[in-house]
Amino acid sequence: MKHTSLRAQALGLAGWLAGSFVTAAIGGLASVRAAVFYNEIIQPPWAPPAWLFGPVWTILYILMGTAAWLIWRKHGFRGAATALTLFVAQLCANALWTWLFFAWRQGPLALAEIIVLWLLIAATIGAFWRLDRIAALLLAPYFAWVTFATALNYALWRLNPALLG
Repeated sequence: MKHTSLRAQALGLAGWLAGSFVTAAIGGLASVRAAVFYNEIIQPPWAPPAWLFGPVWTILYILMGTAAWLIWRKHGFRGAATALTLFVAQLCANALWTWLFFAWRQGPLALAEIIVLWLLIAATIGAFWRLDRIAALLLAPYFAWVTFATALNYALWRLNPALLG
C-alpha cells in the first residue's frame, strides 16, 4: 500500500471525491435549465424522468471518486500513471458532454463526444482492472449508465433535430 497513514488516505479520498464532484459542478453549470429543456423535447418512451438524473449521477460520482482513490491508495501516481491519467481524461470528457448537449444543444457533436467518453471509461476500467478489480468494478455502473445515455443522446437528437441540430 503506497499511502498508509490514515490521514493520507482520508485526504486522498477527499481529493478524488472532490475531483469527481468538481466535474459534476462544471457539468451542472451547463445544465442549470436541463430539466426544463429535457421535459420540453420529444422523448422516446424509454427515457427516464428528469428527476432521476441527479440521484443517479450523485451515486456514480461517489463510485468514480472511490475507484480512483483505491487505485491511488494502492499504487500512487507513479505506479498507476496511465490508469489515473485515463480517469482524469474521462472526467474532462464527462464535463464536456453536458455543455455540448444542454448548453450548446449540439446533438451530433454530443453523440460523438459521448462515444469518446464511453471509450475512455472502457479504457479506464481496463487499466483499473489490471491494478485493482474492485476499483474497476466500481466503474461498471458508470459504464452501463453512459451506454444507456449514449442511446438516449442518439434518440433525442433524432427526435429533435431542430433543437439539437
